[in-house]
Amino acid sequence: MRDPYTVLGVAKTASAAEIKSAFRKLAKKFHPDQSKEPKAKEKFAEIGSAYEILGDEKKRGAFDRGEIDAEGKPRHPGFEGFAAGGPGAGRRAHAGPGFEGFEFNFGGGRPGAGPGGFEAGDIFSELFGAAGRRGGRGAAAPQPRGEDIQASVTVSLGEAVKGGAARVTLATGRTLEVTIPAGIEDGKQIRLKRQGHQSPSGGEPGDAIVTVKIARHPFFRVEGRDLRLDLPVTLYEAVLGGKVNAPTLDGAVELAIPAGSNGGRTLRLRGKGLPNPHGAAGDLLVTLRIVLPDESDPELTNLMRKWESGKPYNPRSDLS
Repeated sequence: MRDPYTVLGVAKTASAAEIKSAFRKLAKKFHPDQSKEPKAKEKFAEIGSAYEILGDEKKRGAFDRGEIDAEGKPRHPGFEGFAAGGPGAGRRAHAGPGFEGFEFNFGGGRPGAGPGGFEAGDIFSELFGAAGRRGGRGAAAPQPRGEDIQASVTVSLGEAVKGGAARVTLATGRTLEVTIPAGIEDGKQIRLKRQGHQSPSGGEPGDAIVTVKIARHPFFRVEGRDLRLDLPVTLYEAVLGGKVNAPTLDGAVELAIPAGSNGGRTLRLRGKGLPNPHGAAGDLLVTLRIVLPDESDPELTNLMRKWESGKPYNPRSDLS
């Protein structure tokens, strides 16, 4: 086998973390169950053998001192005895001080781990799952899913309230019909299973994640499950109070305006917001907006001049 440093593409001064990182990158690239590289199986085995040497502190030291070769075999008398083993069996050193009972396991369970705790099977389990160990033993490793696709669809307030269906075009060019649940909130997401990008390695497709947006309404504003409404009222309705019609999602209702209401006062109509299939509906928050007549009225003008001179008041005193 080639020099393990060359195989992993690292310098002889590389840290243990750098060696592990290089091994992980190459193992993913050449794993036989998902790589399309030529001779992936042979390269994968070579990568694993190189990491058997460099991934263990004692073996790496022995290799650097010239005591073992790139296959882990002793170079000098007194170090013979690395017994060959199958893919799941450990290979044990039987000679030389510091190597008594040395055993490593590539692809086996933890009982074969060496004194330093090195176990290449752990790395493969982390990368590819328990079935993705060296040589592809056992069940086939689960393949990576395809990427999810983000998309959005805009529905009317009425569609959000009552539910229905909407068509959405994905980045792949496909157009799908999405079921809109009744009472959905603005910004909520709907996941369409297996409608995302295909997996390049044969795994299951990703999902399509559709964000639902509620279109602007002529007079209702959506805030979670609550609705807001600016309601125009006359000057005399604000001063004298009374009952006026106010629109809701279910049709107009009679709203009582308290006498002496200022512009900007907000009245709450409970349960008149967006419906909630799993709990209480939102509320309708009605903000009063005082509106003067379109035409100038001399009587109103004269009355206001009398008030200005005889009954002045400062509504902005708190701002000074």
